[in-house]
Amino acid sequence: MLPPARGSAKTLAMSQKPVAELTEAVAVEELTRLADEIAQHDIRYYQDEAPTISDAEYDALKLRNAELEAAFPHLIRDNSPSLRVGAARSEQFAPVEHGVPMLSLDNAFSDEEALEFEARVRRFLRLEEPVFFTAEPKIDGLSASLRYERGVFVRGATRGDGRVGEDVTANLATLKEIPKRLVGEGWPEVIEIRGEVFLGHEEFAALNASAAAAGQRTYANPRNAASGSLRQIDPKVTAARPLRFFAYAWGYVSSPFAETQWEALQKLKAWGFRITPETRRVEGPGWLLAAYREMEAVRPKLGYDIDGVVYKVDRLDWQQRLGFVSRSPRWAIARKFPAEQARTILEAIDIQVGRTGALTPVARLKPVTVGGVVVVNATLHNADEIARKDVRIGDTVILQRAGDVIPQILGVVPEERPPGAEPYVFPSRCPCPLQTPVARETTASGAETVVRRCTGEFACPFQKLAHLRHFVSRRAFDIEGLGEKQLTAFVQRGWIQEPADIFRLARDEDRLAELRAAEGYGETSVRNLVAGIEARRTIPLDRFIYGLGIRHIGETTAVVMARGYGSAAHFLEAMDKVAARDPAAVEELDAMDQIGQAVIDAAAAYFAEDHNRRMVRNLVAELTILDTEKPKSDTPVAGKTVVFTGSLERMTRDEAKAQAESLGAKVASSVSRKTDLVVAGPGAGSKLKTATELGIQVLTEDEWLALVAG
Repeated sequence: MLPPARGSAKTLAMSQKPVAELTEAVAVEELTRLADEIAQHDIRYYQDEAPTISDAEYDALKLRNAELEAAFPHLIRDNSPSLRVGAARSEQFAPVEHGVPMLSLDNAFSDEEALEFEARVRRFLRLEEPVFFTAEPKIDGLSASLRYERGVFVRGATRGDGRVGEDVTANLATLKEIPKRLVGEGWPEVIEIRGEVFLGHEEFAALNASAAAAGQRTYANPRNAASGSLRQIDPKVTAARPLRFFAYAWGYVSSPFAETQWEALQKLKAWGFRITPETRRVEGPGWLLAAYREMEAVRPKLGYDIDGVVYKVDRLDWQQRLGFVSRSPRWAIARKFPAEQARTILEAIDIQVGRTGALTPVARLKPVTVGGVVVVNATLHNADEIARKDVRIGDTVILQRAGDVIPQILGVVPEERPPGAEPYVFPSRCPCPLQTPVARETTASGAETVVRRCTGEFACPFQKLAHLRHFVSRRAFDIEGLGEKQLTAFVQRGWIQEPADIFRLARDEDRLAELRAAEGYGETSVRNLVAGIEARRTIPLDRFIYGLGIRHIGETTAVVMARGYGSAAHFLEAMDKVAARDPAAVEELDAMDQIGQAVIDAAAAYFAEDHNRRMVRNLVAELTILDTEKPKSDTPVAGKTVVFTGSLERMTRDEAKAQAESLGAKVASSVSRKTDLVVAGPGAGSKLKTATELGIQVLTEDEWLALVAG
């Protein structure tokens, strides 16, 4: 079996129907799903530096959302992605409110869209003559804003959500390409310089190689590495990373300093900043396209990542006249490059089996470099996708690293197919030693899906190992010292076959003695392992439920069920009844917030299996499972939606959230018209401003504590 491939996360938010064919009810449902999914991807991209879909797939989600909102403008949601830039800042950094918002750019993906942008500018300005633009490489890094007062660097921040960023002044001060004091003359008394923090390809490869050798985290691409390097708590870590900076714009300025974009860039250069040497000043639509072709050609030779070209109207007075629409300027647009592609040979197709039994085909490829990364495998998603593309072993395939991150096969080159290449036959049995039959999953209505699953459940060795990895993962039982390497070894030895075996191992002196004598272990490591296991014999109910690995029951759903049932005894009794389709038990589960038919069916199927029930009983016998206090319904905040913002001084953010939820309130991360209360501490920024604009009640931390105490 191959190690897990970096496959594209399956996007479920978009229907395949044209927008014109959708009813209003369907549009509401899809806009809701899109808003939630895009928000999650924003967090993974901007905060976690771990995107799970490609740039192209993300752009498709945003485009679909825009099309729906254009067709149904009265359905635009308060949390619409079209009203948001980036993601909320991380709470580990102090907030910085930008003097001028750091907005995003609209995208163009074709020559026609670029030409329409140019024509739209002239129509708006009522011009017949050609317009001058700057064409600037779009650096694929992390946006930052640098505030200078009297020529001295005083504060630096990330973009954050566009209005409030993260204070990373100390980290930015370590970058050699950021001047601590402006040189030359003519700079305003106060100016915010905008630019991009990034890593070159060679520096990125060296950073990952060093991290891998030390057993530390490696990054998927230079952009994530730059973001992770800049957003370090310890500036010394940032200083050790070879980060670079290109300046390309400005925010707040105390006085005008240029008449054109081109002149402004030259002044930034004169003041000590680096600007992209490929930037051009061009006139008219033909030269816009020529600049794009030129940068597309030079892209592989730059030594750092760019993902497009930014066109900006050159005259600043015209920029002011054009203004902004929603969260983007009318005077600029980003012409995106297509993802880099390459051709290679598909040498084999292997099958991966996941925790839920889903079979995922993975292409084994002749190694090929795409976008500076050697690619040796790529996901083929499912059997239907293989059949649709008619991918065969031996084919020459067109490989793309979408967003320069995730390898995927776009198609085959039929004329280069070797003689005798046969259509791929998807296995009807699991590749595990049991050769368990594979079944095609169906929906509640009986319709077949693209997913094929091994029916062996926990008896399948592949599913067993995946289940156990999930069980010990950080957000489940979080057993320290029992990582994938150790877990795999213990499974191979036959010591661990189900979760309860982990706790049995901690008191099995014979096996522990054998482990102490094994290579790579010793008295200290075994003692730490046992301590890590014993520390989890007492576990909250929600972690217990999540750790079972029931399909469709994630962290949030596990918390909801834990609060709904209160105790492990009640939960297990109810699950047995749900498995038997007892109407009262099913109704009780269905009445819980955020629980739908998919969760009910998954829970019923899980607890209907004798093997699963026996495994759960064995596990419960090893544990003390803490009861969960049900949210109260008779408090001043029961049923209300609360947002906490700013710094809390008398409790942590997690404590505040837990307190509010125990009192029956719902805690949200953003302010909308559905918000009832905002609790604002020192440093509250855009959320406080939004709450004030919407007329939402705002409390101080002391007022909140007085309210809930009463």
